[in-house]
Amino acid sequence: MDPVARVRSDSRSARIQVLVAQQAARRGGRVDVMDVCTAAVAALPVGGAGISAMSKTAASHPLCSTDTISEQLEELQLTLGEGPCVDAFTHGSAVLTPDLRTGQLQDHWAVFADAALETGARAVFALPLQMGAISPGVLDLYADVPTVLGTEELADAMAFADLATLLLLDARIEETGAPDGVLMERGFEDLGGYRAEIDQATGILTVQLGVGIDEAFVRLRAYSYAQGRRLADVAADVVAHRLRFSPDAEPTRTDEET
Repeated sequence: MDPVARVRSDSRSARIQVLVAQQAARRGGRVDVMDVCTAAVAALPVGGAGISAMSKTAASHPLCSTDTISEQLEELQLTLGEGPCVDAFTHGSAVLTPDLRTGQLQDHWAVFADAALETGARAVFALPLQMGAISPGVLDLYADVPTVLGTEELADAMAFADLATLLLLDARIEETGAPDGVLMERGFEDLGGYRAEIDQATGILTVQLGVGIDEAFVRLRAYSYAQGRRLADVAADVVAHRLRFSPDAEPTRTDEET
């Protein structure tokens, strides 16, 4: 990077950090990824933002969202296994969708595109959270009208994603007990509980169905979508033995915990 470009980049990063720090100050807590999302919505021509923590070796999980639509978008993509968030994580590059009604996108995301439109979203922008080979998740932004991010707006969005990456990695350091872990005094703990229950439910399904962990998660996700329920709620039912899967029959429910 040439010196002028580096200065501009550093200046942009500093400005984004100030915006996020100001948001945290208004909230009255230490900076966390929810502050990144809220500040991004205030600074960019979008209606909402959300972040999902993602992994190639374990189930992915919504982490935070600024409103109901962004919450639904995070859930939809992880439940369906398709959408700009999934593509951004898989390919490690930004996925910019100015208009979900584009015919090509309707073919590419056969289920997600229509489902996202039903939530009220019209444009979705997914930015992978990356530092070298490490990718802890994706930042999603949405607008309720067709929207194109200009060059400066896209650069700002990427700066927000870079800061979210640092916050998530710092949170992971703190979670493992390493010294000097900072930030994220709330939010990540909620993710831990969410993740643990889904992982536990997936493990139970490996026994009930006699399949591997990946197939078990696919079955859990498929049932969640078919029933129109949140993944976390279905996982809670499995863990509490209110819902049992069978390799030869449809899942069965009971009203009693055992």
